[in-house]
Amino acid sequence: MTLKLYCFGESGHSYKAALSLQLSGLAWEPVFVDFFKGETRGDAYRSEVNEMGEAPVLTDGGDLHLSQSGVIQQAVAELSGKLGGETRDEAREVLRWVLWDNHKLSSIAGIVRFQMNFLPAEKRVPEVIAFLQGRMTDALRILDKHLEGRDWIVGSGPTNADLTCAGYLYYPEEFGFERTAWPAIDAWLSRLSGLPGWKHPYELMTPAHPEVRKTYLKEAVTQ
Repeated sequence: MTLKLYCFGESGHSYKAALSLQLSGLAWEPVFVDFFKGETRGDAYRSEVNEMGEAPVLTDGGDLHLSQSGVIQQAVAELSGKLGGETRDEAREVLRWVLWDNHKLSSIAGIVRFQMNFLPAEKRVPEVIAFLQGRMTDALRILDKHLEGRDWIVGSGPTNADLTCAGYLYYPEEFGFERTAWPAIDAWLSRLSGLPGWKHPYELMTPAHPEVRKTYLKEAVTQ
C-alpha cells in the first residue's frame, strides 16, 4: 500500500506531514495541489478531497482519508510505530507540542510568510506583518529556551513534536526568522536535517528547479 499525500511545496503544514511520512519509512508519494491557482477553493477539491479546502490530505485509496497536519502525523505514528514518543507520557507531551505549534508558531509563521512573499506588494499590510512577527518571536523564544540542553523536544529521539515545530523553519524566504538569532533552535534544526532521509520541503514535495517554481508563483499570484 502506498499512501498519497495531497500537498504543495510552499506549505509548511504539508511539510510536517510529508516529513513525518518520509522519516517513518512508510511508502508514500506526493500528489501536487495547485494551491496558488485556486485548486483548494474549487468545488471538485472540496467535494472529493477536503471539504475544508486545505492541504495536506492523506489517503490510502480506501477508508483512510485524513486532513489537518497534526492528525496526519498521529496516523503516521500509529501506522509506523515511530515518531509518536516511547511512552504514554511522551505521547501526550508530543501532542502538547503539536497543539502548541499549530496555535502559536506555525500558524503565525505561515501567515506572515504568506503576507511577505506570496501576496502582491500592494496588498501587504506592514502593521499586520509587524504584529505577526512579534507573536512569532514570542513563540520562538519559548521553543529556543525549551531546547537548551536538549537534543529533541520530547524524549531522546526525534518525534512529531520536532517535525511540527520545524514545519516553517527551513524555508528560504524572508519572514522574520533568522536561525543565527536562536542558537538552540539552530543546532536542533541541524540535527533534524542530518537525519537519514531528511529532505528540504521544496525537494520533498516540489522537485521543480527553483527558477521554474519562481516563474510559476509569479504567474499564479498575478492572476
